[in-house]
Amino acid sequence: MAARGANQIMPDSAYRGRFAPSPTGPLHFGSLLAALGSWLFARQAGGAWLVRVEDLDPPREVPGSAAQQLATLDAFGLVPDEPVWRQSRRGDAYAAALARLEAAGLTFACRCSRADLSASGGLHRACTTHANDRHPAIRMRVEDGCRIAFVDGLRGALAQDLHHAVGDFVLRRREGYIAYQLAVVVDDAAQGITDVVRGIDLLDSTPRQLWLQRLLGFATPRYMHLPVVVRPDGEKLSKQTGAAGVDTREASTLASRALACLGHPPPAELAGAAPAEL
Repeated sequence: MAARGANQIMPDSAYRGRFAPSPTGPLHFGSLLAALGSWLFARQAGGAWLVRVEDLDPPREVPGSAAQQLATLDAFGLVPDEPVWRQSRRGDAYAAALARLEAAGLTFACRCSRADLSASGGLHRACTTHANDRHPAIRMRVEDGCRIAFVDGLRGALAQDLHHAVGDFVLRRREGYIAYQLAVVVDDAAQGITDVVRGIDLLDSTPRQLWLQRLLGFATPRYMHLPVVVRPDGEKLSKQTGAAGVDTREASTLASRALACLGHPPPAELAGAAPAEL
């Protein structure tokens, strides 16, 4: 891996965690579990818990879902300690970070489509087309031998070869939208996030984010990836698999169930208690 300078690990200062849902529909039980897990770790540490709306993909956004998600969190007693951030208002910060990477020669314009990359399983290691009738995406150049190692709070030492596992990844989509990987890194740094607690479905994104943090000179949070909720057939519970939104009228029951999933079943005498009391 090319030497870019070691990451600066976050010092043991005030804990700052966050939950960052995408407004593509109501929160389902798996989302609630991730939110509760991150909130519990922040409370256990006596730190702050923040909420960030990741509304960077207008075609996928469901109107009104951001407000609905925030109302659901509130109904479960998961109230952020600072004003909610919305990524749709952070375009200048993302553009500045992208410009820094471009100025350092770490990015390139790419007009490859998904079909163009089908032979490599969707991974980009070299452009296969130079069609100039397409708007280009901006990709992060990932050199051979780029190995990212880190310690997960639950799973211990992990590592990924970015070149072979991910390839050159997108920072700005051809439609002009900033990609999740860059936006989340910029916002975690701007909000001083010290600890990221989220679902294991995002574990594969962590090495890319660590790499971007290193290149941009940002401090590295601690990471912990929680198990995700699955359906009886083993499929991850998600909007894509038709997961229903949580019913806030069942907040007590669902909060107890979520606590049990995290290894903290409430005592019997708290049966039926409001989420805040639980």
